[in-house]
Amino acid sequence: MVTKLCKLMVVMAMLMMSAVMSAQMKRVIAYQSTPRSVTQYVEVYECDYVDVQPQFPGGEVALVEYINRSRRYPAEAYSSNIQGRVLCSFVVNADGTISHVSIIRGVEPSLNQEAVRLISEMPRWEAGRVGNHAVPVHYILPIVFRR
Repeated sequence: MVTKLCKLMVVMAMLMMSAVMSAQMKRVIAYQSTPRSVTQYVEVYECDYVDVQPQFPGGEVALVEYINRSRRYPAEAYSSNIQGRVLCSFVVNADGTISHVSIIRGVEPSLNQEAVRLISEMPRWEAGRVGNHAVPVHYILPIVFRR
């Protein structure tokens, strides 16, 4: 009886672990920039479920400095007093490169395009880690445009 109970507890623990492990992964839809726009699915970790989160070189302060230094407010949007926060998502790959940049919530096409450019041109990040392994991580970042 004790052996059956132990086996049952082991099976339940394994099922719970598999549920937790699958909850860590997320499937991100990414569009390949070709004339036919082929849809790709990429499996990545959520930022909250990695042991070490990906980090911009130099940390959060350096990230804010990079955004403020590199952001180019589109002239027409600036003169029309269009402002707001563009919410972007991207993947920090296991090698620290940025890919699969997309807009979650945009403001206006020229501001959205500038936010994508800004993120696409970021330097290589320090990759996220699960245990001792670098893993791709889904990251969400707001880019603010204020006059």
